[in-house]
Amino acid sequence: MRDYPGKGTFKLGFGLMRLPKLDGGGIDTEQVKKMVDIFIAGGGTYFDTAYVYDGGRSEIATKEVLVDRYPRDSYTLCTKLNAGIRDITEQEAKAQFMTSLERTGAGYFDYYLLHALQISNYRKYDEFGLWDYVRELKEKGLVKHYGFSFHATPKLLRQLLTEHPDVDFIQLQINYADWDSITIESRECYEIAREFGVPFTVMEPLKGGSLADPPLATVRELFREAAPEASFSSWGIRFAASLDGVITVLSGMSNLAQVEDNMSYMKNFVPLSDAEKEVVRKARLAIHDDRSIQCTACHYCVDGCPMTIHIPEIFSAMNQRILYGGGNGAFDYARVTSEHRGKASDCIECGACEDSCPQSLPIRELLKKCSAEFKK
Repeated sequence: MRDYPGKGTFKLGFGLMRLPKLDGGGIDTEQVKKMVDIFIAGGGTYFDTAYVYDGGRSEIATKEVLVDRYPRDSYTLCTKLNAGIRDITEQEAKAQFMTSLERTGAGYFDYYLLHALQISNYRKYDEFGLWDYVRELKEKGLVKHYGFSFHATPKLLRQLLTEHPDVDFIQLQINYADWDSITIESRECYEIAREFGVPFTVMEPLKGGSLADPPLATVRELFREAAPEASFSSWGIRFAASLDGVITVLSGMSNLAQVEDNMSYMKNFVPLSDAEKEVVRKARLAIHDDRSIQCTACHYCVDGCPMTIHIPEIFSAMNQRILYGGGNGAFDYARVTSEHRGKASDCIECGACEDSCPQSLPIRELLKKCSAEFKK
């Protein structure tokens, strides 16, 4: 496997995607500063943001909480170029790099990714010449290592790694729930990365936070019986960090408590034992029997929806019905669809949501089911 900065060291990365918010909607930068301080003091160095995260506010906050406060050689920073935005032009896509550089004030990026490649958009990265563009950025020293983040089939991953053998690393969606998933196919993607000898970072180790507090009682009981004091998050992050070839496992930490919990077991990381792997396997089997909607609430589907349907929130309400036989499902659905937001029945089936869904969910069909369930 090719070499990379930080090889064999601290395996937790700070994902700057789900940062804590103030009542007015802005990022709580004072809390994030404390989170960053704890992370760095414990040995963390890898920070991950993106041009599109929180409408650009994530990159702007990165400057305030990290870049302006720490020497540039004391951390590594990753951001991403997203050509999958609806109706974007080549010029606009390439301009994202300079915008990211200006927002963060970082001077250069240690890691730079072509963002969220999947079946619906990967050709655009070729059409816009973005592979050559990031290679030029690397030659100029503005990018130290480049690669792509990936949300598609093993077949496409093999194609991309064959066509672009010079990528320094990739970012894969890996968690124990999706390891044998027929849609995410984490295991097969991981095995292809190992075959090509390409190191990788891990995104969604907790499946958008859903594994931080598993909704299934059977899964919670399995973990509690095996290790009563361990957080549910620790199982997901340690599972991913135990894999060969991993650079770091990104955790989208949203408050001080999450940082402190993650650091408690990652500061002196110990890979899963065989007994612990068996516990995780049993948890995965239980989850596969679950019939809830496997949405991670990334909200990529919302921005392009012409009917302003808040799809993740509607799916969350539906899952209340599926998992708990009712729960607050009807109340949550009414709340989500108020305030001039679209209802499930408002879907015009344009497919924009499915084009942007990292989970490859059949969103249009699922919205029909939600509409029938909630009668609107």
